[in-house]
Amino acid sequence: VINTIAKLAKTCTLRLTVSKLYFILSDKVANGGVSMWCELCQGNFFNEFQMEGVAAEHNEIYLELVPENLSRALKTAQSAKAVKIKLTNKHYPCLRVAVELPSLSSSSRIVTHDIPVGVIPRRLWNDFREPSVPDFDVSIYLPVLKTMKSVVERMKNLSNSIVIEANLSGEMNLKIETDLVSVTTHFKDLGNPPWASEDGCQSSAQGRDLESMAEARIDIKKLQQLLAGQQVNPTKALCNIVSKRIVHFILLHEDVSLQYFIPAL
Repeated sequence: VINTIAKLAKTCTLRLTVSKLYFILSDKVANGGVSMWCELCQGNFFNEFQMEGVAAEHNEIYLELVPENLSRALKTAQSAKAVKIKLTNKHYPCLRVAVELPSLSSSSRIVTHDIPVGVIPRRLWNDFREPSVPDFDVSIYLPVLKTMKSVVERMKNLSNSIVIEANLSGEMNLKIETDLVSVTTHFKDLGNPPWASEDGCQSSAQGRDLESMAEARIDIKKLQQLLAGQQVNPTKALCNIVSKRIVHFILLHEDVSLQYFIPAL
């Protein structure tokens, strides 16, 4: 999960609560930045989890960190007997990753990494609320991500932007148009998630002509980053398109859910 996030964000916010961990990137989409919301249930990852937030009624901790640093520290833990992550203050706040490695002798070897973090004060917490699912025109399941990745990587050499279009008949196209070339890859029979019927949420997709395409032009590098970083093989991957405004990706796995928002150009 951390490797995936390190590919998507140079710095991010780690929010800790009693039951969940969140990795959040909240560049303002309005200013052309991407945003991300990744949620993990701590029970699926830790045998033991103790945390004490700012106060009993605000039992949370928000930290700013460089995911690449955490990813590097965890690389040494691949053959570890145990790994312990602890927030400490050593001249400055840091996440200490203590890795117990197997050794030939009876004494154990412990490697520790101290990763500097910034503690985010409570007055700023509201900047990190869960983004709402946009009022989309079309919601569609994505094709196999590996296939999509190889298509996007080839297209990236031809243009800086890509048009994603889809309809409610399970069809999706990836298009590139430049002065010299226009290339389109078509995907069919992808299926559309049953959002509107399930929770009665009114989306602008209701009453929409099933064949008509909703489209958004986005930065191809940002899409490629998302596909290249995928080390968590999602059980479901889908995308919501708000015409000309935003493409919202949701990748679901039994232990993790990742949402990623790319604004239209």
